[in-house]
Amino acid sequence: MARILIVTGEASGDLHGANLAKALKAKDPQVSLAGIGGAAMEAAGVQLVCTMGQFDVMGMVGPLALVAIVRRFFFMRRLFRSEPWDAVIFVDNPGLNLRYAYFAKDAGLRVFYYIAPQIWAWGPWRMYWIKKRVDQLLVILPFETPLFEKAGMRCTFVGHPILDAVGGTYDRATLRRRFSFSEDERVIALLPGSRTHEVQVLLPILLAAAEKLARQRPGTKFLLAQASTIRDNLLQPFLQQNRVPVTIIKEQTSEVLAVSDFALVKSGTAILQAAVVGTPMVLLYQISALEWWIASFFKRVKWIGLVNLVAGRSVVPELLQGEANGQRIYEETLRILEDPGVYAEMKRNLAQVREALGEPGASGRAAEVVLTACRA
Repeated sequence: MARILIVTGEASGDLHGANLAKALKAKDPQVSLAGIGGAAMEAAGVQLVCTMGQFDVMGMVGPLALVAIVRRFFFMRRLFRSEPWDAVIFVDNPGLNLRYAYFAKDAGLRVFYYIAPQIWAWGPWRMYWIKKRVDQLLVILPFETPLFEKAGMRCTFVGHPILDAVGGTYDRATLRRRFSFSEDERVIALLPGSRTHEVQVLLPILLAAAEKLARQRPGTKFLLAQASTIRDNLLQPFLQQNRVPVTIIKEQTSEVLAVSDFALVKSGTAILQAAVVGTPMVLLYQISALEWWIASFFKRVKWIGLVNLVAGRSVVPELLQGEANGQRIYEETLRILEDPGVYAEMKRNLAQVREALGEPGASGRAAEVVLTACRA
């Protein structure tokens, strides 16, 4: 019986980790799965040794953050040596998972990385790190395979897991009735991210844009997609100060996107989620000035949004740093919503991005690679 440890660290990773766990169980019902994840992974049959909420260091500052990170490193080192794991699978979240992979490899474990770090965007020199710490990469974008193989790494393209996590079609009329919206109401989705610090920074900006949009077109409805990693008490202070009603929907991001005419989305996996659903959007991203200054030295691509990267052109507007403010978001949203031609063109481009991602089944293909290696 194979014993496999799955490690993730954010809401999107929890979703992909859950689908991978289901695929592993389907192919080998006797497989034993443990991991660090959230509610989705636990529901999929993964025995959680720690939850993402307990393991998240985002939002901590100064010595507190450093102490927390060091404690987590010691915890991971002990975890990798606590059981005779047949494989460790890291899912996305490269900021910490690449470091944890060092401890896993040092413990003599077989290491897989599902949803490989996007080193082609931020620093190809990091391939050396990955090669030393990861036995096999399971990549989700077709152009990644030759990049990693050129660096001498074992790499398998399995397709994009978002196609497993997001339904192919949604009955918009049924969803609108479920959320108590009429067919002619304009609905805009707010997706501020899945980490505490992201929400603290971006939600006030999204709410400022929502107020401007509501004044321009009274009656516009707003839905906030709350990730499983975000607690209610984090959102309430922002919403209580807001002058526009916002309906919170928990852990139903795809449904929120499907019911909405437009979305304001923090850059990340949710961007592709919106593309698969087919919801036009504006992308926003904001980090500290120092972080952005450092990142600018390593950034190797023209865009940061996965939709634009897959398309190889600008499909959705990217409002970054100072541009990610209520006024600019309002202007871009209005420009797209008020021009039927622009709106329709974006929907056509999103459909092309969806097609470029290939066929569903990434989780099953990734599971087969891992189980084959465990049987060898």
